[in-house]
Amino acid sequence: MLAPRRLCRAGVLALAALELATVPPPATAQYFGRNKVRYEAFRFELLRTKHFEVYFYPEEAAAAPLVARMAERWYARHAATLGHQLRGVQTLIVYASHPHFEQTNAIEGDIGEGTGGVTEALKRRIVMPLAGPLAETDHVLGHELVHAFQYDITGQGRGGLAAIPTAARLPLWFIEGMAEYLSLGPVDANTAMWLRDAARQNRLPNLRQLEDPRYFPYRYGQAFLAYLAARYGDQAIGDMLRAAGRSGDVAHALAEVTGTRPDTLVKQWHTAIREWAAPVEAATRPAAAFGRVLEGQQTEARMNIAPAVSPDGRRVAFFSDRGLFAVELYVADAVTGKVERSLVRTSVDAHYESLEFISSSGAWDATGRRFAFGAIAKGRPVLTVLDLEHDRIEREIPLPKLGEIFTPTWSPDGRAIAFSALAGGVSDLFVYDLDAGALRRVTDDPFADLQPAWSPDGKTIAFVTDRFSTTLRDLRFGAYRLALYDVATGRISPLPGFTTGKHINPQWSPNGANLYFVSDHDGISNVYRMDVVSGMIQQVTDVTTGASGITALSPVISVAQRGGRLVFTAYEEGAHRLYAIDAGEKLAGGRPVDLSATRAAVLPPADAPDPTLLLKLADAETGLPPEAAFPVAPYHSKLSLSYVAPPTLAIGADRYGAYVGGGTALFFSDLLGDHNLITGFQVNGGLKDLSALVGYQDQSRRLSWGVFAQQVPYVTGGYAAGFVDTTYVQQVYLQRQTNRSIAGLLAYPFSRVQRVEMSLGYERISFDQQLETQAFSVTTGQLLLDSTVTLPSPAALNLMVSDVALVYDNSYFGATSPVLGQRYRLDVQQMTGSITTTTAIADYRRYFMPVRPWTVAARLLHVGRYGRDGEDPRLGPLFLGYPGLVRGYDNGSFDPSECSPSPNGGCPAFDRLLGSRMLVANAELRFPLLGVLGIGGGYYGAFPLEAAIFADAGVAWTESDRPTFFGGHRPGVSSAGVALRANLLGFAIGELDVVRPFQRPAKGWLAEVSLIPGF
Repeated sequence: MLAPRRLCRAGVLALAALELATVPPPATAQYFGRNKVRYEAFRFELLRTKHFEVYFYPEEAAAAPLVARMAERWYARHAATLGHQLRGVQTLIVYASHPHFEQTNAIEGDIGEGTGGVTEALKRRIVMPLAGPLAETDHVLGHELVHAFQYDITGQGRGGLAAIPTAARLPLWFIEGMAEYLSLGPVDANTAMWLRDAARQNRLPNLRQLEDPRYFPYRYGQAFLAYLAARYGDQAIGDMLRAAGRSGDVAHALAEVTGTRPDTLVKQWHTAIREWAAPVEAATRPAAAFGRVLEGQQTEARMNIAPAVSPDGRRVAFFSDRGLFAVELYVADAVTGKVERSLVRTSVDAHYESLEFISSSGAWDATGRRFAFGAIAKGRPVLTVLDLEHDRIEREIPLPKLGEIFTPTWSPDGRAIAFSALAGGVSDLFVYDLDAGALRRVTDDPFADLQPAWSPDGKTIAFVTDRFSTTLRDLRFGAYRLALYDVATGRISPLPGFTTGKHINPQWSPNGANLYFVSDHDGISNVYRMDVVSGMIQQVTDVTTGASGITALSPVISVAQRGGRLVFTAYEEGAHRLYAIDAGEKLAGGRPVDLSATRAAVLPPADAPDPTLLLKLADAETGLPPEAAFPVAPYHSKLSLSYVAPPTLAIGADRYGAYVGGGTALFFSDLLGDHNLITGFQVNGGLKDLSALVGYQDQSRRLSWGVFAQQVPYVTGGYAAGFVDTTYVQQVYLQRQTNRSIAGLLAYPFSRVQRVEMSLGYERISFDQQLETQAFSVTTGQLLLDSTVTLPSPAALNLMVSDVALVYDNSYFGATSPVLGQRYRLDVQQMTGSITTTTAIADYRRYFMPVRPWTVAARLLHVGRYGRDGEDPRLGPLFLGYPGLVRGYDNGSFDPSECSPSPNGGCPAFDRLLGSRMLVANAELRFPLLGVLGIGGGYYGAFPLEAAIFADAGVAWTESDRPTFFGGHRPGVSSAGVALRANLLGFAIGELDVVRPFQRPAKGWLAEVSLIPGF
């Protein structure tokens, strides 16, 4: 056999878990990452209508028929507007609350607090929580159903061999904006507020900027499409969607449907906005004209919301994103605005999964010593009472029968707390007796009951409701009004108000004679004062943009119960800021300003909206099924095809011979995503080179489990040719290692940040060697020899492999690396059989930010193989020089000049990086380079580019050659340098290191490039 001169190709199934060419573990779980905890085992049932299959569970059984009726009505509206009927029955999976929704397996990955629903593209499933008020659930349902139509119009959208629908690749402003426009229409005070603010700041987006996430796609997309519909008719919306579905280019679709260049359309839209906003700005004033801005708010914080003023008016608690990584609860001086401290740190404290900041606020008791707020812990709501004097949690009251808790309010004697809560997916009022530890339900019906406020005398609770304006028979939802609940008798009576618009967030004056509230009756949300006895209303603010929280229903105002100071949130300059009103004459207000002529809530052009959609939205009867029982059946899990990976086929030839390769993968799941099956294969030549994988996962409960089996061949070899006398001989040497394994996996999350992982499996590694020889006559060219010989091969390895790991991760990952929190993994892997060894992994990482935006990151890592065969050569050594370990010692950076003579013929400079055990320490100072330089806005600036100053150190050793700190002679290595990391459009993270390896003095500074995130 001639000596082989170079290696050939290796075939590996891309869908399989990452394998080493030596002896891999049976499976590779997610090394770090937060958990999606399935706290509840939902028992789903199926309700059928003409066009829908609605999946729900007993907790929301009363609300499910209402949702089904609303869904059919929306179907009729969207089908008429878009001129399309959905193919097949539409799946709708409904959860009773947002914490339940966050546990769904139908949608992969974490679901944020601000996500109201999701429509996924593969099976076209709508997955959403009930929002509490039926009107809010109705809006989310209408919005998500638009996405189902978008997917169906632009692609099959139901899995199978079809590609992802084109709609999934179109700009968010077009897709989400269309969903908002078709579900809300052209009259929307909240979106109009955003437009007025952008016009005042001269920050209206052009067509390219509409795709910039800094311009909220829901609001600006809705506004632009409302403009186009006003000019070209609502039917143009469907025409643009179909055109964009064909071309994949929204700009081309705009030009095709309108006959006008997109840039021209945008300029005309900007002109219409300015003309519409000008009279509103002339008749109103900025927020600073009514209140004093709390100057302590950071300019980087874009969200300061849900104020709660202490009884003496000296302090204000509020939610803010000033901490960058999460919206947290702070308390500030109400005079200077200086933040005194954070009350709850959700960014590093994993106990609270949500503070309900979008729809809730906290409340002080009458003494100012205690503070109450609603939160989510372990998937269920808790009512938390803080002792502010001693900076501790006084009580945490779990209320597992409820869904979510909002806007608590104390009784004047401090013995009870009233609040609004979700129960069965709808909102009602509750009172919790702190002394008795008893919960009492105050209202129990589908009507919305929100934002209670206990009167100073303790006799009355003011709240927001739609019970006086909504009719349940035809599900016609009316405006939110104010009402009074008599604590003694239980009687509910309406308060007078404006004839149109919302009335929300009631707050009592100190003497109990007046109620402050927020209304948008004239198209702009502002603060008003009502005399409770006479019903007379005075206007307190007249802000150009509006006094508003995140949503139209979010809390806005708070009043000090002894001092009278009022704090409100206003949206200006693209941010929510807090303002305080102290003067009595300003708090008294004046005669309400009539801005109805400005049509402030009508998206421009306000004088010419297409009435077609408005009429459809106002029509509560068309498409609405009668009040009748729908057929209900238990849900039975059934796997169906979700996706087929695009098949591949490759045909080629080289000096090793001809080959055919190709493969595909099939993904199956049930509708709820609780049960998943993956199958895949890839061929690289004959059947011996077949890679295959089959795996099943059950996620229906908190303890998830799975089994998988796979075969992965690794082919290496060499080629040699030469002359032997008058014969030309060529030989191909092939070595095949085939890994076959079967394993079971278990994972149990203790919380969102900690879990235990276990696996147990069997693996067989077999070897096959062959030599192919061909000989040709030099003189005649005749084939003299053509043989294939199977060579003796090493005995197969039979291994039992088990793994147990404890994983913790509460870190926040920035654009390229973690920037706050900590991670650790304690892992023990046991291998028995042909090779017996124990591998231990201890990996601890810590990230803290002493001064924003500078992050100090540190890691300490130990990996070691112990036991009888820990240094078996078949395992292959551990290597320190990988880019993610000690930089500056990469395998490809060494050359022969660095290798001093060695008795064993090795290279000491390189061999010191190899061993069966290793210890690595890393430290970095990370910062967003462009953000620090002030190039662009936000934390990262114009582009997510992270810079780091780093130092690495490590040592690898064996049992016989120990490191110096264990009394041996093996030296360690170290390096230092600078790094640049960039997020490459979300596909990968690229890193460039300029590094000085201190134990390679001849090398000086090196440059290394890798595709890995920061540790």
